Amino acid sequence: MKLYELTIHKLQEMLAGREISAVELTRSVLDRIEQTEPKVNAYLTLETDKALEQAEAADKKLTEKQAAPLCGIPFAIKDVMCTKGMRTTAGSKILESFVPPYDATVIEKLRAEGAVFVGKVSMDEFAMGSANENCAYGVPHNPWNFDHICGGSSGGSAASVAAGECIASLGSDTGGSIRQPGSHCGVVGLKPTYGRVSRFGLLAFASSLDQIGPLTKDVTDCAMMLNAICGYDPKDSTSVDRPVPDHRAALEEGLEGMTIGIPKEYFGAGLDPEVKKAVLNSITRLKEAGAETRDVSLPHTEYGVAAYYIIAPAEASSNLARYDGVRYGFRSQEGESLLEMYSKTRSQGFGDEVKRRIIIGTYALSSGYYDAYYKKASQARTLIVEDYKKVFAECDVLISPVAPSPAWRIGEKTHDPLSMYLMDALTIPANLAGIPAMSVPCGFSTDGLPIGVQMQASHFEEEKLLRVAGGLEKLLGIASAKPSMD
Repeated sequence: MKLYELTIHKLQEMLAGREISAVELTRSVLDRIEQTEPKVNAYLTLETDKALEQAEAADKKLTEKQAAPLCGIPFAIKDVMCTKGMRTTAGSKILESFVPPYDATVIEKLRAEGAVFVGKVSMDEFAMGSANENCAYGVPHNPWNFDHICGGSSGGSAASVAAGECIASLGSDTGGSIRQPGSHCGVVGLKPTYGRVSRFGLLAFASSLDQIGPLTKDVTDCAMMLNAICGYDPKDSTSVDRPVPDHRAALEEGLEGMTIGIPKEYFGAGLDPEVKKAVLNSITRLKEAGAETRDVSLPHTEYGVAAYYIIAPAEASSNLARYDGVRYGFRSQEGESLLEMYSKTRSQGFGDEVKRRIIIGTYALSSGYYDAYYKKASQARTLIVEDYKKVFAECDVLISPVAPSPAWRIGEKTHDPLSMYLMDALTIPANLAGIPAMSVPCGFSTDGLPIGVQMQASHFEEEKLLRVAGGLEKLLGIASAKPSMD
């Protein structure tokens, strides 16, 4: 196999044993990008020279016996996390030339490990989308079929991992934006518990929902990245101060004694038969391996989409008010007055989907409508949280589909926003509740498109997720599957 096809844990062994150098590995990834990027279109900013410099520095660290586990590993970063000296656009024209003067906390943590940053990858503008078709700089393509979407909003993160254009990547998840592209591109994606990973330096979409997480080639890599990025951060007021376990150690435990809940609301109308078949097969394999299964109910799941598309736009309306053309970012030269400059800047700088959500959110928070919309949505959110508490009193992990269907064709849903919003129906509840959830590859459609299974656990129980995910990965034996890229 080529170096760019290998996992973090395999490459770590090779780097530690000096079988390869970090520079060799980084060159392998950069050559792969040159070969495939015209088809995939995952990168918004590529930092070839800086990546090689970081690789050289990593090689010096690797001569030391105590080099960190991620030292010398090339990563792609979703373009919504601040990277000092490297352009950060959030997929938007309004931040086209923005270069942050500081690193996000997760970037600091990876730098401390000696990681190599290849560049920043595509995303839906300000993380608003389910297909990565809302990026101001073009649409990335699914490596398994270039005519299909790679999922959103972390589409570039998932596509770059699947295509071998990095070894692993970071994404963010507000309503399914790590898990859905992970499912569509056949890679592992995990959204940690809200508060487990610092959001400092993450360009905010919806602050009570956003969470940073890894997209990787297998579950072991996911655990290794989680070990590196978790932890309390005083710079983030929502960061939770509690010990971080060794997530990789959880993979050594078997499935015996684990109770798997199957929520009936996730297997209803609108679910593609091939998705249902692949997920049910995963459940059967887990049961055969010693896990106990039971049917459960999350009765308020049906309110998730409606609640989310009030709460998230409302928070976006507030968060995106800072992009006014005054302090930084794009500024229109057409306005003759301050108010006109504001209006021109925001109308020209933001894309249609961002403007749609700002309008919805502003309306929901406006005088006379707050109680009718935002308050009701918050109450529905509380009911969803209570549903999860009851279910997790009797189950360790919930298993369901990630998305109602495999990846659809590019452009198929762009003119039907409601249809696009419903694609998030199975991932949104975990964000509303703040619980950890992940996507693991579990099969393929007859068209050869990946299908993922979703796993959810109670707050701060990522170890249980990884334990079940690692067990299923071994049972299915498809983690090594690669797209042909034809």
